[in-house]
Amino acid sequence: MTANWIELDGLVNIRDLGGTPTTDGAVIADGQLLRSDNLQTLTESDVAALLDRGITDVVDLRSDLEVEQEGPGPLTREPGVTIHHFSMFKENLTDAETETELTEQINATLSAEEITAQALPWTEIIKPTVEVEDESASFYLSYLVDRPDSVVAALRSIADADGAALVHCAAGKDRTGTIVALALLLCEVDRRLVIEDYARSGERIDKIIAKLAASDTYRDNVLSRPASAQTTRPETMEMFCDYIDREYGSVHKLLATMGWTDQDTAKIRAKLRG
Repeated sequence: MTANWIELDGLVNIRDLGGTPTTDGAVIADGQLLRSDNLQTLTESDVAALLDRGITDVVDLRSDLEVEQEGPGPLTREPGVTIHHFSMFKENLTDAETETELTEQINATLSAEEITAQALPWTEIIKPTVEVEDESASFYLSYLVDRPDSVVAALRSIADADGAALVHCAAGKDRTGTIVALALLLCEVDRRLVIEDYARSGERIDKIIAKLAASDTYRDNVLSRPASAQTTRPETMEMFCDYIDREYGSVHKLLATMGWTDQDTAKIRAKLRG
């Protein structure tokens, strides 16, 4: 199926999940779940366009440090929009002083090549909590282990939104891709389509990198790696889903270990399915 890209001046990776079919004949409703990159660069006309689309809730998956460095986005000034902030990283790794100290310790022992390859300064610098063959999938799975509270809260915020829910992080592809994939799987979207949606961010990877490179917060990291290492490959999401099925049996069973209930599933389905 084709992507519902939304063209705005300040965003490069925003789309509506509406129109995605489920395995039991339903469909994700238009204008209920949107995913995007960082909202900091929204123009006045962008804000108006999003409000016209019925945005009432923003699920911000960035770390505290990112939010502090980037500053409040334009939608935080809109009284009809509620911002929900849930970091996907360990709490002790979102404290600026802790991060600075840890970065200094690591930089003192790593080679220049290893330093260049390290993760963003607010992420798990040495290695993810869960390791599989695909590095990106390892980090996505680590979100589930490190911050189950944020994962469940983000999904519940989508389900509870009065209008359209917009999920975003920095690039709109990794943390956002993880939460959106879980939401779609809970709604019985075929795994093939979940993987397809995840991979679509790769179509915009050059624009995503250019946007992040214009920010002091992200510039050094994105420019230190080739675009090919930052794109969203189908195999990554396939490995993420395979691990969940193998280790837990299903997304529903995985989330149940975090406190997610059948009532939660019914609510997010009622919200997102047409």
